[in-house]
Amino acid sequence: MKKLYLILLLPLLFVSCGEDFTSLSPISERNAQNFYETQGDFEVAITGAYGALQSNGTFGVNNILFLEMRADNGANGGGATGLAATLQQIDDFDEISTASELENTWNQSYEGIARANTIIARIDDVDFTDSNLKDQIKGEALFIRSLLYYNMAVIFGNIPEQFEEVTSPNVEINQVPASAIFDRIASDLEEAEGLLPPVADGGRATEYAAAALLGRVHLQAGNPGDAEAPLRRVVDSQQYDLVQDYAQLWGPSNEGNIESIFEVQYISGGVGEGSAYTDMYTPNGVGGGVGGGVAPQDVTDDIVNQYDPADERFEGTLEADGTGGYWVEKFDSNPSTAFDAPNNWMEIRYAEVLLNLAEAIGESTEAYDLINEVRDRAGLADIDGNTPGTFDEKLLQERRLEFAFENKRWPDLLRFGVAKSVMANHLGISESEVTLLYPIPLGAIDVAPDEMTQNPEHQ
Repeated sequence: MKKLYLILLLPLLFVSCGEDFTSLSPISERNAQNFYETQGDFEVAITGAYGALQSNGTFGVNNILFLEMRADNGANGGGATGLAATLQQIDDFDEISTASELENTWNQSYEGIARANTIIARIDDVDFTDSNLKDQIKGEALFIRSLLYYNMAVIFGNIPEQFEEVTSPNVEINQVPASAIFDRIASDLEEAEGLLPPVADGGRATEYAAAALLGRVHLQAGNPGDAEAPLRRVVDSQQYDLVQDYAQLWGPSNEGNIESIFEVQYISGGVGEGSAYTDMYTPNGVGGGVGGGVAPQDVTDDIVNQYDPADERFEGTLEADGTGGYWVEKFDSNPSTAFDAPNNWMEIRYAEVLLNLAEAIGESTEAYDLINEVRDRAGLADIDGNTPGTFDEKLLQERRLEFAFENKRWPDLLRFGVAKSVMANHLGISESEVTLLYPIPLGAIDVAPDEMTQNPEHQ
């Protein structure tokens, strides 16, 4: 038993997300002991759980660094000295276990998991006037927890499993491989799918968001056969379709479109709920844009050169900067202050479901039909078994172009087993220098040295 204090798994007793999370409690006693007693408490609590997805350690900033910049589409554009040195180290597979980005992602992800754990642990004991809302909130907490755990398992691999509410600073650490996390969240997502409504207001999770994420989890876990059924449920629902014009997927005016299955919500206006993506990816942010900003991202020549001249996704994804380079058009907007853009993060969309289903069923006429549905929207000719390349090579290339700068590239390279070869070739380094997992933050190991071990690549 080790004390983790606030570094690891303790639930937040004082949390906020835009609206004061504990605004229904007396100001002198805003803690878990006198909260979670009414339906209204849980309505506020689930807002706080969603807020964990907004944080800089998760979807706000760091997921971009760990899941996109890490790969061959993007690159650190913020310099390699001073505060930006750790960004370059991440980009070069040279990160250190004390990097603040790693610590922030670890801590803020487990904070979000703790919020969800508390909701799940306590909601069954509270009477609701609306039983459907009770089911929805529990399903949302299961979904949020699963999404956070999915990214943690991809990033760090071997992480502590904590699926119960922690009410004491003493907790036993059980570090498990990613496969164990994937198995557990797959079960949770099946439960969430049965609790969530088919349609929800305000960008909240639905049963089809849970099914789509479940399919993704099964694929990442190496279980394509298990991924097929939940992905088919999304397709068969007929709730979603591809937006006709790829460029119309993006921007604040297009949020919640027919292709969107789940978005992390942001709103500008100086209330602490804006996103950083315009500053990170475009020259039109207030915080500096490309070459400045919180964690600026450059576009690699590699991804630019992958597009077929007829591919309409090019103009929907990239914009020339006038100097021979490009920036990411997907995240353009006009924030009035730094890191306060209104752009949501579209985490799950229907095109992913189609390509995930193609992957799940494997090379076949149906799989090519699914791929070609996505290609048709891009203005490209159909492909089939006679098109050069293996099925995996063709599918991976399609995913690269369809989901460029959407945090799918690094998990794809891992799942298809080509991360070492692709990144060694991209960076001009040896495959032995390409690490597949990030180091466990040193702080997490130091508080429980007998239970926590460093990933072997970083020992």
